[in-house]
Parts: sequence; structure tokens; C-alpha cells
Amino acid sequence: MKNLRKSLLGLGFVAASSTFALHAANAMNGPTAIDIDGGPLGQLELSGGVDGYGYYLSNTPDGQKPDGMDLANALVELQKTSGILQFTIQVGANGGTAFFGTGHPSQSSISTYTTGPLRAGYITIAPPGSPVTVSVGQLGSLEGYESGVEWNNPAQLTTEMFYVENSQSRGVEASYAGGPFSGTVLFGDGYDTGVFNFLEAIGNYTINANNVATIYYGGNLGRTGTNVKSNEGPTTYQNSQMLGAFYSYTAGDLNLVPEVQYQYAKADAKIGITKPTYNFGAAVFGDYSFGTSPYSVGGWVQYFTAHSSVYDNGPGSWYIGPDNEGLAISVSPTWQYKDLFARADAGYIYLLRNKSADGVTTYGYGNGGTSHGQFVGLMEAGLLF
Repeated sequence: MKNLRKSLLGLGFVAASSTFALHAANAMNGPTAIDIDGGPLGQLELSGGVDGYGYYLSNTPDGQKPDGMDLANALVELQKTSGILQFTIQVGANGGTAFFGTGHPSQSSISTYTTGPLRAGYITIAPPGSPVTVSVGQLGSLEGYESGVEWNNPAQLTTEMFYVENSQSRGVEASYAGGPFSGTVLFGDGYDTGVFNFLEAIGNYTINANNVATIYYGGNLGRTGTNVKSNEGPTTYQNSQMLGAFYSYTAGDLNLVPEVQYQYAKADAKIGITKPTYNFGAAVFGDYSFGTSPYSVGGWVQYFTAHSSVYDNGPGSWYIGPDNEGLAISVSPTWQYKDLFARADAGYIYLLRNKSADGVTTYGYGNGGTSHGQFVGLMEAGLLF
């Protein structure tokens, strides 16, 4: 099962700032950029963050360590956000988002991608007065509500939908913002494969200040074979079609975001997908701030299900095991004082189905690896700048 996912998308996109803003929940205030005089480059912005966490897993299978500590992120981003020629560079170690129910939380790494410590690196052309901007380079995914840097999410634990999403692409994207509508289209390699045949798109419609609707797509335009340059996700991910939507509703200090997502990969014997296979997820995210106090509480509830084959190329599953189905919940109280933050996260996952449809494989938790449920506890602290 893959253990490194969507590790980008945290500190902001220039070319699609209106799109990215919707990825950041109200759980915490993000980094506050430091203005720098870049001389001939113009005004620059420096931001970043560093954090770490401890974790505990109940009902762990044989040989799996139930607790530990790890660095979550150590990221630095430099941006030029004005003028015709703009750029973004983000470097460092990332791994703070914790995948739910898949074992040890993601470990911080500077080599998640084939680009090593470079998390984002792109230039943006922003013609004066134009509603359209164009960016080229290493770009973050447009799929899904959750961000790959956990301080932008209502909880450190992430959903099953986040787990299956594309993380980043090397390619080109065009963004449009005009009136209540904004959107971005990206063409690149998808899942860090090095094969340029992946299309992503996202569109947002702002109904009013408290209601925003979003729809997104990610899909392969042709067969991605076995000559990929990375192993981010199984063949089913790299040869799939994804469609999803989420809706952001705000009422005072409360923000609610329901999301649905469907992903499908057709049968293709040449690349090892023996049968049509799909993954479906639905979740409701929430965040409540206690007025002007430094406290808030965020979290989510989710349902997920999939149909796959144990004989497929890759792990033969979208998430924990073939033909999985389950429920999960995460609750995360948070404290933040200016640039310092700390939060806990408690979550529980329960597999409604933990056996493949053909009865070949049984999976799960506990000593025998077949139990249905697992509790996950996290304690995180960090500094943003």
C-alpha cells in the first residue's frame, strides 16, 4: 500500500489563488508571508512552517509499532506575486498529513517526488488586466478539498478520498477568474509518473460570501504503461477517471463542507487491470472557531467503498484492501496563538467489509490482521511564519 501521497499544496498558488483558497479550511490561520525587497526581481514573499507530532495506533497488526514521534513538515516557500512574470518555489520536507487506517502515519521526507526536495516550482504569466493567467512547472493537484499540508485542513488525519487523489504534476495550467466564477485547467504527467497524458480541471461558483460550489475532474487521456518514472499509486490510479464536488457553507464561526468523489478505471489487460474497478467516497468536513479565542475544533465524518480485484496490477485495491467498505470519523481540537499552534486529533475507522468479493483476501487490524476497527490518536505542534 502506498505510503506517500499528495504532499504538496499548502502555502498558496499564485495562478489559482481563488481556487486554492477553497482548499484551506478555517481550522487555523496559515503562514503570514514576510515581505522581502528582491531588488531587480521586485517584491518577494517568504513563508513556511515547521511542525512535528506523536501518534498512537490501537489494534495494530503483528509487527507494527503502535506509537512513535516524527517530524511532520519543514517547508519554505518564496513567491513573487506581482507583475507580469511571477514565480513560486517551495522546498523542504513534507509528511504531516496522516493517512487513516493504513498503518504508521506518513513520515516526513525530502524525496517524496522524483524532484527531490522541490515541492513546487513554477513561473506564472499574468498579463495586466487579464482574467487569465498561465503557469508552467511543477504544480499542485486540483483534485479534492483537502490540502497536502495538514495545517490547512480541519484535521491532521485525512480521508480516503485524499488518499487516492493525484498529488502534483509537472505541466502547464491556465486559470480564469471573473465575477462569481473561477476555474483552472492543468495538463501534466499526473501522479508524478513522467508520462504527460493527465488532465485536471476545477471550477468554483461563488453564490455569495457564505456559499461556494466547486466541481473538479482528474483523468488519464491515454494508457499510462509500465515505463513510469515513479511509484506514486498503483496502475489503477494512473489510468483512472475522477469526478468530484464539494460545497462550502459558512454561518458565523461555523464552516461545513460536504464532498463526494467517484473514481473509475476501465479494464485493460495490457497494464494489468483485469476488471473494471471503481472507488467512491463521501464526507462532511466541519470547523468551528470559538469567537476571538485561540481555540477551534475541526473534523470530518466519511463513508467509502470500492470494487476491485485482488489480481489487479498494484496492490489490487484503492485503499486498505480489495472491495473495501467503511466508515471513519476524525475530531481535532486546535489552539493557535499568532504563529504557534498545537492540536490533538482523535479518529476511528471501522471496516464494514474487509474481505474481497471472491473471498480470496481478508484484511484489517489486530494481531491476525482481520479486525474491523482501529483508533488513531495524534498530538501535533508547530510554528508558522
